[in-house]
Amino acid sequence: MHTELEQQQAVARALRELPDDGARPYDWREFQRRAHAGPAAGARVARMRALAAVVVVGLAVMATAIRLGAGPRPQRPPATVAAQATPAEDDSAAEQWLETLPREPALVRVGTRAAIATLEDHIAQVDDLLSSESASRAPAARVNALQQERAQLVNSLVQVRYAETLANATR
Repeated sequence: MHTELEQQQAVARALRELPDDGARPYDWREFQRRAHAGPAAGARVARMRALAAVVVVGLAVMATAIRLGAGPRPQRPPATVAAQATPAEDDSAAEQWLETLPREPALVRVGTRAAIATLEDHIAQVDDLLSSESASRAPAARVNALQQERAQLVNSLVQVRYAETLANATR
């Protein structure tokens, strides 16, 4: 059995085996080296902060230029309803203008994007009906009615997209 005295002797022996002079973390030369390296690291941090400030200022200038309308103004859409133009001629001019616009603007509003998607879906449905009516040799009155409906839908799409481009240009 171990007695309390034996345990104390083991602890005393372990303490005597410890080094007399505790090892210092580093000597004077290492202290001086680290003291001189500190300002260099601080200068590096200061340069990084200055670079970050320049980037932030540049982004602010770009955002202000975009916000104030430094970019190109949207061109006007073609006249949507012309007295002399046939629906097919009017429709092709409107479609050509729509092709010049970006497919999906960078910033969209949900309301206008939903209206545009709905109009595009209706135009696709009318296109399908026109194709099937033309293939089945339907009466000319029915085909003309579908063409007029398609022209109205395209004109509505032009108006909504033009309003969207104006709204995006003023942002």
